[in-house]
Amino acid sequence: MATPPSTVTPPPTQATGVAGASAAQAPPKRGWRLEVFSSLRHRDYRYLWIGTVCSSAGMWIQQVTLGWLVYDMTGSSVLLGAVNGIRALPFLFTGPFAGVTADRVDRKKLMLYTQLVLTVTPFIMGVLVLSGQAEVWHVFVFTILTGIGWSFNQPVRQALVGSVVPRQDLPNAIALNSAAFNLTRIVGPAVGGLLILVFTAGGNFIVQGLAYMGVAFMIWRMHVPPNPPVPQGVSVLQSLREGARWVIQEPTVRVLMALAWVPAVFGMPYHSLMPIFAEDVLHVGPVGLGLLLAATGVGAFAGAMGVASANRAENRGRVLLISLACWGATLVGFSQISKTGSMPLSMLSLVITGLVQQTYMATNQTLLQIRIPNELRGRVMSLYMLNMGLQPLGAFFGGVLAHWIGAPDTVTVMGAMCVVLAGIVARLLPSLRRVE
Repeated sequence: MATPPSTVTPPPTQATGVAGASAAQAPPKRGWRLEVFSSLRHRDYRYLWIGTVCSSAGMWIQQVTLGWLVYDMTGSSVLLGAVNGIRALPFLFTGPFAGVTADRVDRKKLMLYTQLVLTVTPFIMGVLVLSGQAEVWHVFVFTILTGIGWSFNQPVRQALVGSVVPRQDLPNAIALNSAAFNLTRIVGPAVGGLLILVFTAGGNFIVQGLAYMGVAFMIWRMHVPPNPPVPQGVSVLQSLREGARWVIQEPTVRVLMALAWVPAVFGMPYHSLMPIFAEDVLHVGPVGLGLLLAATGVGAFAGAMGVASANRAENRGRVLLISLACWGATLVGFSQISKTGSMPLSMLSLVITGLVQQTYMATNQTLLQIRIPNELRGRVMSLYMLNMGLQPLGAFFGGVLAHWIGAPDTVTVMGAMCVVLAGIVARLLPSLRRVE
């Protein structure tokens, strides 16, 4: 059967705006202006944002609990790494189909149903652990199921941002989402460890399930505009091809998507190497590891809040390329500073790294979201979130390279590759520097 003609008109100069408004109708730019919480004045986004805070905190707490449980049960670092890696794999395989689903069904119901799955599974896991019946294979099944749940939940959650706020507040909304994620990234692991101490690992799963019930309530309270109708006879694979074809045909979008994927492999893996820096380079042990990770989180939170405060900023394309180059340069700086053994300077360099990294990521997503037609939002955001599925590949790449040349030089190579990528894009696509 021939593929029906696409119902989406690619917007070469006027991107289809959020909730049906065109870019031409957007309010005039007002330059840099402090509007840190402007998007929270929209009722449905407030519910979405509060749910993001709670679900992100639960995700970090759950990651700590799973790591503790697996290592306590097996004492195997290999299985510990396998559990952490397998959480992200569903984003590669089920994520794109989740995006198609988000564009074909009621987005509120889809997010509510997936949230219910994420709520029920911790209760089941908690009962297994508390009753002493939990085995390692239970942990892997739980990890795969929740990974699939997150691969459906996160693209539709990102797509809903563009449905519940007007175009002029979209950059602020995206940045506040990033701020929420990074704030919970700072406090979530510490809270998770404390909860394990108070409730044990099994009780911790029960606490997570109760928290996710609150997230489901927030979703239930939201009012979400209906999706544009899907033409009859269009299959799931045809819908998936339509979304991919739109990304490929739009030069700016194509570059923005590549700029989301490539650093996931060659920039983000420095996180996975932090234990090596803490143990073998800086000699600060597990407490120092927590401080290094917290320093990155503090910088990322500051970067997200900075982007949120510049809601109506101009020259976002230039900010994107500069922040990518600075991200690479700060990675090189951290790797060289760490060789001196200075923990304070290493932490400071990681704060700056987190700041420019989050500025880059929030700006990239903002530029992408502004350009996505509402009828394609789920599919395109699911493709964007392949960057989460690519991170285990990057961690593997970083681990192998660190085995041969050491962690500091590996991070130097990663940072240099980010700088080179920024230079190549700026050279081959100078128009990106003028993108708003």
